[in-house]
Amino acid sequence: MTSTAPEALEGPHPMAAPVAEPSSWQQRLRRFGYAPRAEKAAPIGLRERLDPPYARPSARLWSLFGMGPDRADRLWRLMAWGGPLLVTAVAGLLRFWNLGKPHAVIFDETYYAKDSWALINQGYEGAWPKDIDKTILTDPGAVLVPTDPGYVVHPPMGKYVIGLGEKLFGFEPFGWRFMVALLGTLSVLMLCRIGRRLFRSTFLGCLAGLLLAVDGLHFVMSRTALLDQVLMFFVLASFGCLVVDRDRNRKRLAAALPEDEEGVLRPDAEIAETLRMGWRPWRIAAGVMLGLAAATKWNGLYVMVAFGLMTVLWDVAGRRTGGAVRPYLSVIRKDLVPAFVSVVPVAIATYLVTWTGWIASDKGYFRGWAAQQDKLDGGGAWGWMPQWWRSLWHYESEVYNFHVGLTSPHTYESNPWSWIVLGRPVSYFYESPAPGTNGCPVTAKEKCAQEVLALGTPLLWWAACFAVLYVLWRWAFRRDWRAGAIACAIAAGWAPWFLYQERTIFLFYAVVFVPFLCLAVAMMLGAIIGPRGSTERRRTFGAVTAGCLVLLIVWNFIYFWPIYTGTPIPIDQWRGRMWLDTWI
Repeated sequence: MTSTAPEALEGPHPMAAPVAEPSSWQQRLRRFGYAPRAEKAAPIGLRERLDPPYARPSARLWSLFGMGPDRADRLWRLMAWGGPLLVTAVAGLLRFWNLGKPHAVIFDETYYAKDSWALINQGYEGAWPKDIDKTILTDPGAVLVPTDPGYVVHPPMGKYVIGLGEKLFGFEPFGWRFMVALLGTLSVLMLCRIGRRLFRSTFLGCLAGLLLAVDGLHFVMSRTALLDQVLMFFVLASFGCLVVDRDRNRKRLAAALPEDEEGVLRPDAEIAETLRMGWRPWRIAAGVMLGLAAATKWNGLYVMVAFGLMTVLWDVAGRRTGGAVRPYLSVIRKDLVPAFVSVVPVAIATYLVTWTGWIASDKGYFRGWAAQQDKLDGGGAWGWMPQWWRSLWHYESEVYNFHVGLTSPHTYESNPWSWIVLGRPVSYFYESPAPGTNGCPVTAKEKCAQEVLALGTPLLWWAACFAVLYVLWRWAFRRDWRAGAIACAIAAGWAPWFLYQERTIFLFYAVVFVPFLCLAVAMMLGAIIGPRGSTERRRTFGAVTAGCLVLLIVWNFIYFWPIYTGTPIPIDQWRGRMWLDTWI
């Protein structure tokens, strides 16, 4: 069977010096699962620690299908992309099916669909009439883009993405949802490949992607023209770029280290501390993705800080594994400045480029603010700076004041503490068609319920509660970098909202870290299946347990399908799906 457990790739360098007897505090931690490296059996070599191999199914498994070694090897290589593409095809079919329904402006589409249309056509958002939504739905060709500037409180990148779909397919629901659905589908493909690289297992990578494909919140957000799904895509893309950069960096280090007479890679302190890693395009690509994330919504800035620290710590760990005696000092000397330049200035430049339409216009909101200040006081102490820069800075400061002061109550607001257990989902659309109308069955005894509810698949999210605890335990007590990376990404998307608990916030903001919850669940399922070397009985029992949980999650998604897609159902069936009172 494929080795799927995280334990399969652990182990110290075989030539490592003997480790002293564990101290008393280490012995006390054993009851929680702590295991000193000296206690681990069958250590793996330095080359495998720097560049772990991908897990392969056993020859016995292939023999069950009547395949020889050559054919099995070709199939294994094909599944590296074939498996993720198959999962992605399923996700895309689900997300694009009947995408234009409901034919309505649902929830905050009333802002982003119109702002995107104005932005893609004239470079800045317009001030739309309040009663324009019905006209857009009935006769979009008769709608003129307002030339008067509109005050908006989010950067333009996410609206450019939505607007591209409108440009391709028209100013109607399918058009403004198309690009979001496409990014939602591509994010499943990315997660399959990221999970495969993280766990060195095609099976676990595809499992993580499958879980994302059947998550209700990700599904609903993929079919709604909101910014948070676009933000999620760029955050996940930046994470993937950094994981690829980490692998390539460690391969480069392994290639520079010496080998002994038997071809075994040996650590070398001088090489590990002085080696320059050179050109790292994947980290620059991560900087671009993080800039696009911040240019979609500002909480992307928190992700940039967290991921920036994470990639530097990965460099420290790589040099330490290669034999560096002072890895932190080495990273400060060799890697810190290139890492900063690759991420922060690149992200800032990317962010500013997304404002090009507003900068080039002369009618954008606050675009002429600096020119007016120059007439009043000559621009003051900052008058030497370009007018567009000062106007943009003023605009951004006004937006910041708006965001931190947004405390008006909302029916669907929720505290971030409740997100992980789906305490208060957001209803994007609700109607009560009468029997025999708008898809409501004629046999219904009373009105139907037609709802689009931004609710994560409950069994997946509740399993994720345990998975988050598992990755935290594994990071703290097993020093597993993969668990640390997943925990860092979850914290980057979730923890900042605890700083603004007085602000009006919603559960759908959590879509940013949903892919990493799926990675955590996949990692936990890998542990349930069992590590390499386990008995056949242990692996069979683990596989059945994990498989049953996955099937229950898929069934749970199917069960809630009507309230994810706005399918009219009898009111009794709708009530049966309201498992918690706070979902109503």
